[in-house]
Amino acid sequence: MLFCLPKTKLIFKNWHFAYCLLHKAILLVFLFAKLQKKYNLFRKIFFVIFFKSVKICRISVISVPYSTIFSTQMTQIRLIFKDLYESKISPKCGFFSSKIILYLCFVIKISKTVSKLEKNLQSIAKKILQDEADSIISLKNYIDDQFEACVMAILESKGRLIITGIGKSAIIGQKIVATLNSTGTPSVFMHAADAIHGDLGMIQTHDMVLCISKSGDTPEIKVLVPLLKRYHNQLIAMVCNTKSYLAKNADFVLNAHVEREACPLNLSPTTSTTAALALGDALAMCLLEARGFTNHDFAKYHPGGSLGKKLYLKVKDIFPHNAAPKVVENADIQSVILEMTSKRLGATAVVKEDDELIGIITDGDLRRMLNLHKDFISLQAKDIMTISPKTISANEYAANALVIMQEKNITQLVVVEERKLLGFIHLHDLLKEGLF
Repeated sequence: MLFCLPKTKLIFKNWHFAYCLLHKAILLVFLFAKLQKKYNLFRKIFFVIFFKSVKICRISVISVPYSTIFSTQMTQIRLIFKDLYESKISPKCGFFSSKIILYLCFVIKISKTVSKLEKNLQSIAKKILQDEADSIISLKNYIDDQFEACVMAILESKGRLIITGIGKSAIIGQKIVATLNSTGTPSVFMHAADAIHGDLGMIQTHDMVLCISKSGDTPEIKVLVPLLKRYHNQLIAMVCNTKSYLAKNADFVLNAHVEREACPLNLSPTTSTTAALALGDALAMCLLEARGFTNHDFAKYHPGGSLGKKLYLKVKDIFPHNAAPKVVENADIQSVILEMTSKRLGATAVVKEDDELIGIITDGDLRRMLNLHKDFISLQAKDIMTISPKTISANEYAANALVIMQEKNITQLVVVEERKLLGFIHLHDLLKEGLF
């Protein structure tokens, strides 16, 4: 019996055989212990059998994120063994060993299933992503004159673009609305189910309506389309089925065809919603290009967050809050150090009497001075300054200041206007504004 223990890993390939063998092993040990009246020996040998088996199965249990599945079974096994070891129950071979082995085999079997699932998860995820990527690439085949005519109609429209849909298509529609609004095309979302209960009132005379639907034949769409046509609003259909009711009644058709869903059951909207979202982005970006939309226009609609600040925050909005350390060119070293330390920017500008910038002194310049000159008391600012420092205009965007600092590996820029010193902008200022 003990000879079989090292082969336990092989035995576990056949669960019924593993159960029978371990059951008989414990039974034989118990009978031997009963004849010899050595229950302590039984407990010790059982300890070896049981925990060797548990150790083997728990190697895979611990390695997977589903270990909570086994917690109840493992707890019950521990309690039974604890009672046995402390002699609170008598080891009845039939009941006891059967229950232990059943729990043990259950844990091992579930562990094997979860380990197998874990190995497949990565390949499943990669396949889903590949399927969705292929669906987007295939949309290039459906960009035609109809798509271009749709873009031009929206561009020339005097009204807004109303986007509607139901289910997952409605959620995709809301995202497309957000993209269009931030890129210069006024848009409003209208849920298809709510449209026939009063929300049709949001549609004005010159508005166009974009209806998103995979099948194009849902009951809500069939009810909504005649109502839209009654008001003579132009209708755009974004559908997978170009022969659907919606496509046949639309003025423009955007083909979002996909072969099948990425869902293994081909039921849950996956590739179809991804394709609709990508096609909506293509529509929005074409309108952006056609309008000549610039980053300045984008900043008007998106002033919040770090993205907005990069587009509208300028140097002149920041530098006036900083001190402007400066010394004249013939200032002594003591004056230079006092000016640098009192203004706490790690540098000072060197200027002429009329504040014309001629150089800068940084802490690096001071270190070089100490290395090169033993007697620096007689030195002046012009002797240690860096000529032609990096400067920036007050009307430049703060984001451009950050780019210059990163490229030149420096922490501050001198703000000037026609070579006249205005102040400093420091890397810490840009950090505080959340520009990176």
